[in-house]
Amino acid sequence: MKLFPRLARMLLALSLIGLAAPVLAQDDDLLPVTEAFHLTTDASQPGVVKLHWQIAPDYYLYRGRIKIKALDEGKLKLGEVALPDGKKKHDEYLGDVEIYHGSVDASLPYTLTDAGAKTVDIAVQYQGCHEVDPKICYPPNTEKLSLVIGGPSTIPAAAPAAGGLGAALGQISGAKPTAVDGKALPPEQAYRFEAIATAPDKLLLRWTMPKNYYLYRDKTELKITSPSGASLGEADWPSGEAHHDQYFGDSIVYFDTVELPVPLTGTGDTKQVTLQASFQGCQENGICYPVMTREVTLDLAGGKAVAGTTVSAAVAVAATPSASTDDQSEEQRLAGSLGGSSRWLALLGFFGAGLLLAFTPCVLPMVPILSGLIAGAGDNVSTRRAFVLSVVYVLASSVVFTIAGVIAGLAGANLQAAFQQPWILWSFAALFVVLSFSMFGFYELQLPSALQNRLVGISNQQKSGSLVGVAVMGVLSALIVGPCVAPPLAAAVLYIGQQHDPVFGGLALFLLSLGMGVPLVIFGTAAGKLLPRAGGWMDAVKAVFGVLFLGLAIWMLSRILDTLWVMLMVGVLLMASAVYMGALERLAEGASGWRKLWKALGVVVLLFGIMQLVGVAAGSRDLLQPLSGFGGGSAASAQAELPFRTIKSVEDLDKAVAEASAAGKPVLFDFYADWCVSCKEMEHLTFPKPEVQQALAGYVLLKADVTANDDTDQALLKHFSLFGPPATIFFGKDGKERRGLRLIGFEDAAGFATRAGKAAN
Repeated sequence: MKLFPRLARMLLALSLIGLAAPVLAQDDDLLPVTEAFHLTTDASQPGVVKLHWQIAPDYYLYRGRIKIKALDEGKLKLGEVALPDGKKKHDEYLGDVEIYHGSVDASLPYTLTDAGAKTVDIAVQYQGCHEVDPKICYPPNTEKLSLVIGGPSTIPAAAPAAGGLGAALGQISGAKPTAVDGKALPPEQAYRFEAIATAPDKLLLRWTMPKNYYLYRDKTELKITSPSGASLGEADWPSGEAHHDQYFGDSIVYFDTVELPVPLTGTGDTKQVTLQASFQGCQENGICYPVMTREVTLDLAGGKAVAGTTVSAAVAVAATPSASTDDQSEEQRLAGSLGGSSRWLALLGFFGAGLLLAFTPCVLPMVPILSGLIAGAGDNVSTRRAFVLSVVYVLASSVVFTIAGVIAGLAGANLQAAFQQPWILWSFAALFVVLSFSMFGFYELQLPSALQNRLVGISNQQKSGSLVGVAVMGVLSALIVGPCVAPPLAAAVLYIGQQHDPVFGGLALFLLSLGMGVPLVIFGTAAGKLLPRAGGWMDAVKAVFGVLFLGLAIWMLSRILDTLWVMLMVGVLLMASAVYMGALERLAEGASGWRKLWKALGVVVLLFGIMQLVGVAAGSRDLLQPLSGFGGGSAASAQAELPFRTIKSVEDLDKAVAEASAAGKPVLFDFYADWCVSCKEMEHLTFPKPEVQQALAGYVLLKADVTANDDTDQALLKHFSLFGPPATIFFGKDGKERRGLRLIGFEDAAGFATRAGKAAN
């Protein structure tokens, strides 16, 4: 009975350690718009005004958003502004645009209609964006300038407003920001918009705002954009709060949550309608947001709610794509389920997804680890003891797995990827070797006494079956053994990153990891029940687990070593195991059938080990086909490899996609890492298949190797809201991502070929 207080204390300590882990989040302040794009003018040359924008690093200015008009046309008539060509860029909302970095000079010809005018007033409107995290596009900014005709006239932009994200969003016409206490939320988080068809002729809209944020009633506009005959009736607004605004005057506003029933007419037999909602709101004692536009497609038959797609407040004037669920990837739909009305039911789905993930190559290596620890716990492990050890191992893994996922969501840093450093993998492989030798009982061999005592101490901590030792192995297993990304895991991390809700998102991660752990508890408990008692059989069982631990050590090192060394180590291990199984010994007369079967298996293992060594000498680098170096096997293997081109940065990718779009070709962009198990599955089980290669025949194939996980790799992952590989992204012939076809994790050849065919068309 003393085990359970110890278990509780251990889990409490693990939780406190995890909660104390620092969460590193970038807190970059954005420049005020007039500092990010500093405008000066010079009207000293008659008939022309020179304009110069000095653009801050990591910012860019849209060429097509520069507009100039005369404020007093009785004095001045403006010509067409002359702008240099900009860098071509595909914008998610504005389409193909040209942008400027660094600086840009423009010339504005003019004619004076009032010959006696000494000064004239013009309005210069421009718009730009911040292109690194935190990514934000400024609303269009207008500067009113007074120009002195015929003399030097360098006019500074207006005095800068308060810094940070609040100032960036606050520079809008008619909504001047006041002092901001703290960082304002992005529009999509400050104003969460949902819609549902409660009946074929009635819609229900909902806005949800955090504390201290409010929505204007008279700034809200609703319309049906599809089908053409459908329209909305008069909205039944609830009573709001009277609010006096120094800019908008007296108005009605809503805090927290507002639900709005709206009648719908003219739909006929239409099963879906597309609703466009434009609205505006403010942070109390803080910024006012530009008009936000969101568009949703609603299923009238089933009353299905589809979450709205946010159009960046800075580009709300652009056309908004429909937010159909067909345009969402699997992890987006799962993340949306966490924020929907059935979020608690969604948690059960995450637990079920964990059960399925338990049988993937990412989790299966934990089975021999746990079983080996139980086998090394002593000769008489009870079923109850095996169950407790299994639960501790799984709970420790789950706690750390959850903490790692929350950190990835909040800080954008993949903690598991950080633990794939070579020195960590070598250390963990060495630990497996230590455990293996403890299974074989080799510590009495000729080792220095000090080192022998140290190794025995380390080993005994594990093989004694102590709760702390098993918990440590659970923690290490979660961080090092299986750094795989699957849609449910990506969805939970995406939800945490978007909603900043680490509690509910962490709960989803915890249930996901518990689902993965249930089979481990079953296997571990069964191992304790089925293990033989003391005697020769127990020695043989421990030896088997010793070999498994050595195999796990090689598997860990395969992430950082050349395949040549891996094949050599596998060959030696197999041959040594075969010798231990008696493959080279003569069978005793009258040997039992089991002994003959054991020897036959030993001969097979010996032959496969020899094949590994012979294959290495013949030039093969394939563990599963070690003899492929003979008879043209290497050439055939080389032909099966897809011609991927390596991409390192976002800039490289944009350039490659633009080139492919100009040539009318779709693009496949694959994220890969040496330590990613599912990436290796895709590389060996999916990409070489004929149907996949046929489906990808017309594609431009790009690959990002993020093994190093350096700053450039992380920037590339963040660009696509990913926190680790594997991920496969498709771009159509128009250069736009096919978001709904994005693949997270492994997919078999048939499914992948179908996906690639859809993306190409």
